[in-house]
Amino acid sequence: MTTKDLPFTVRPLDPLKDAELLHGWVTHPKSAFWMMQDARLEDVERAYMEIAADEHHHAFLGLHEDQPAFLMEKYDPAHRELVGLYEPEPGDVGMHFLVAPTDTPVHGFTRAVITAVMAFLFEDPATRRVVVEPDVRNTAVHALNAAVGFVPERKIRKPEKQALLSFCTREQFTKAVAA
Repeated sequence: MTTKDLPFTVRPLDPLKDAELLHGWVTHPKSAFWMMQDARLEDVERAYMEIAADEHHHAFLGLHEDQPAFLMEKYDPAHRELVGLYEPEPGDVGMHFLVAPTDTPVHGFTRAVITAVMAFLFEDPATRRVVVEPDVRNTAVHALNAAVGFVPERKIRKPEKQALLSFCTREQFTKAVAA
């Protein structure tokens, strides 16, 4: 599966142009696990300017029918987020995603988003495995991760949370979305 098979497009995030939109998303009560509930607009701009300047961390905006629908971050776990917490393998790519909060949820939309995110990451032939580290309390995302092929390995302690370190190979993803 590729992103061509899904109704989404992905573009690089523009930290200044997109900051106001992102601010509304990351401070929304439904985005508590994003850990930016008290962020000011300037904090969001600064955080995404830092990502834009980082060669090991990238942010993207996902669009559905040309409308902003989700945020995705891709990072190199050998250099960001998970340094010293596991032994990275060649081809490992770290990922975070956040679906735009809505008062009118569409059944299956978030699963379609994570499927599109994974397809986007695996379009790079160098990506062998996607690594995630969601909060252990975020049971909703654990279920979504399992639906696209992630297998939990163990709990890890990060400075900001206790996380569930999980991995998904290209083969696990392909098998999960074909089912």
